[in-house]
Amino acid sequence: VYRVPGLNPDLSNWGSNPTSGPLLQVIPSLPAFPVSPLGGTDVITSRHIGPSAVAAFSQQLPGVLAPLTVETGSVENLTSSLNVALSSLLDTVAPLSTRPSRLKRSTPWFNEEIRALKQACRRLERQWRKSKLVVFYLSWHDSLLKYKRALAVAKAAYFSRLIATNKHNPRFLFETVAKLTKKQPSATSISLTADDFLDFFGNKVEEIRQKINSESAAAPADSLAVASSPIVPTISVFEAVSLDTLSKLVIASKPTTCFLDPLPAKLYKESWPLLGSTMLDIVNLSLSTGIVPSSFKTAVVRPLLKKPHLDSSSLNSYRPVSNLPFMSKVLERVVFQQLSTHLAVNQLYEPFQSAFRACHSAETALTRVANDLLLAIDADSTSVLLLLDLSAAFDTVDHSILLDKLTENFGVTGQARAWLNSYLSERTQCVMYNNTRSKFSNVKCGVPQGSVLGPLLFSLYISPLGQIIRSHGINFHCYADDTQLYLPIKADDPTEINRLEVCLAAVKNWMSLNFLLLNSDKTEMLVVGPPRHRHCFEQLTVLLDNCVISQSVAAKNLGVTFDPCLSFDRHIKDITKTAYFHLRNIAQIRSSLSMADTETLIHALVSARLDYCNVLFSGLPRASTKSLQMVQNAAARVLTRTRKFDHITPILASLHWLPVHIRSDFKVLLLTYKILNGFAPSYLSDLLKPYIPSRALRSQNAGLLCLPRIKKKSAGGRAFSYRAPLLWNNLPADVRQSESVDSFKSRLKTHLFGLTYG
Repeated sequence: VYRVPGLNPDLSNWGSNPTSGPLLQVIPSLPAFPVSPLGGTDVITSRHIGPSAVAAFSQQLPGVLAPLTVETGSVENLTSSLNVALSSLLDTVAPLSTRPSRLKRSTPWFNEEIRALKQACRRLERQWRKSKLVVFYLSWHDSLLKYKRALAVAKAAYFSRLIATNKHNPRFLFETVAKLTKKQPSATSISLTADDFLDFFGNKVEEIRQKINSESAAAPADSLAVASSPIVPTISVFEAVSLDTLSKLVIASKPTTCFLDPLPAKLYKESWPLLGSTMLDIVNLSLSTGIVPSSFKTAVVRPLLKKPHLDSSSLNSYRPVSNLPFMSKVLERVVFQQLSTHLAVNQLYEPFQSAFRACHSAETALTRVANDLLLAIDADSTSVLLLLDLSAAFDTVDHSILLDKLTENFGVTGQARAWLNSYLSERTQCVMYNNTRSKFSNVKCGVPQGSVLGPLLFSLYISPLGQIIRSHGINFHCYADDTQLYLPIKADDPTEINRLEVCLAAVKNWMSLNFLLLNSDKTEMLVVGPPRHRHCFEQLTVLLDNCVISQSVAAKNLGVTFDPCLSFDRHIKDITKTAYFHLRNIAQIRSSLSMADTETLIHALVSARLDYCNVLFSGLPRASTKSLQMVQNAAARVLTRTRKFDHITPILASLHWLPVHIRSDFKVLLLTYKILNGFAPSYLSDLLKPYIPSRALRSQNAGLLCLPRIKKKSAGGRAFSYRAPLLWNNLPADVRQSESVDSFKSRLKTHLFGLTYG
């Protein structure tokens, strides 16, 4: 059953600008709820798309699609005709209906069988209260127990289905647990409207662009970049795809429905055997003509709180996330595949940019940064770590500059450039908030957050930044709009700080030329080094654009809190606090959940936090990770309903859960295997070297790694470049020589499980 709120838009004019014409007249603002001060009702507009409606839709769909061929005309006409046809057919088989909805808690598990049990129970209760006979009291008591048991079973079955269906969606699972524990997520602010958000997001971008010096903006965009080679491999066309390739992309896509979709995304996927050939014509026609249909360039922006603790009544607390039509994202995935393949094969990526690339992640980025900082501590040096902050970076990207960079730096020419130009131009958006919709507005700059291509295009847009930083001899790493610089310094040598400030000035200037605003007030600095040297750097500051950047006690870097010693004590404390919060909520509803459902919730809400970037915890003292181990022990007790003072080791063994410190070593070894087999970034591959003996030995073909020299019992022992060879060389040969990642993970867990539990 699909319940689609709001009215389904008339899509007859989707080939034209959606900011005018009939489209706006037939999409009214959705009613806000609740509105009745007298406890009245609210009107809900919905569809009921049951099995019979799906069957009727599938039966009539071939006849509707028959006239829609490539000969229909341009890709605009074909897309518009398809949207109108699908919308009309859906209105026929599952018409919109309105009904009053009273403001009460929904109990979808309350079925007719339970209703009958409740009625019987109340009837026996009235008989007992009227007669006061024991026989009626006992009958009422037995009926009440039977009703409560049936209600508990139905409720558990309902939420079990929800959990099983959404086990890979942590946000939905969190909301489900909140409903079960009667702790609803923080409510949205009723004082803000959709138009408020639309105006705020638009004005913010305009203010940022006006704040950037007009003279700098008029200068050549790459005036500060290091000259690159003029010979760049080109991609002039995006090749047509086969139906099989497109089908795989559709199957792998999340069934996320946009308000402007003519069909729910799930119905798209279920009807794909019939829709596939028509959608293939639209995709290939778009690629061959270099035109993106207008309906694919309209976004519904949903404001999301940046952090849970922020004030929900302040517009500054929200970030705009675009929700795009389902098929537009499928088209973007086709282009994303071909563009990313071109970049990877021709090695055009910035080596130290880790976002939106295969085998690259926040964990691999932090592994390299932490490795370099730990080795600097091991060498008795202190490093300065700068975390740069950009204001609305995705929303201020200049389209003309982006297209020029794509051509000059990445070889995107001809029809491929024309397609991307069409993708970026004439975009429109509206805002949905509190079940109301704003007016539509034109988007003059930026790439949409929430799209498939947007993040990749932004990474390519800022790629010249790496050449500028590298030219100053500064270590750096980029992850989307998060850029971090780090440099070893000496207390009695101010030249290093001067070099860092010159680099920051160049970065600031380049960003201004490219309509990006470096936020000096929110840029953080952390001094990382041996504790005995810290007093020498207490007064250290860095000057950026006449703004003094002072040292921070700790700084959050890609979700991990860094501290001056890289002990991660504060980060572990934050993980522990959040994990216990979720465990307490799960424990409250444990009686209503099966063991499998409880384990799903624990892995999604607790274990995922313990495992996030836990490669950084490998080699930490056991006392540092003790609190994380206590969280895992508590999770095992909640799952198995074990008493507080029962020994936990047999429980962990029965669940096949490795202890926390072993899970960290497991992650290091898994990453090492991926590095040696070409499934990891080059910046991590550079840290490992194969062991080559000085003379012929039996171990020379054993796949061992060279163990670098470090100081005993120092921070260098936790560096990935040391920890990985140390653990790898101690593995049995059959584990190291596994044929695939899956077989390696299986053999490695078996090996570590045996060492841990015997």
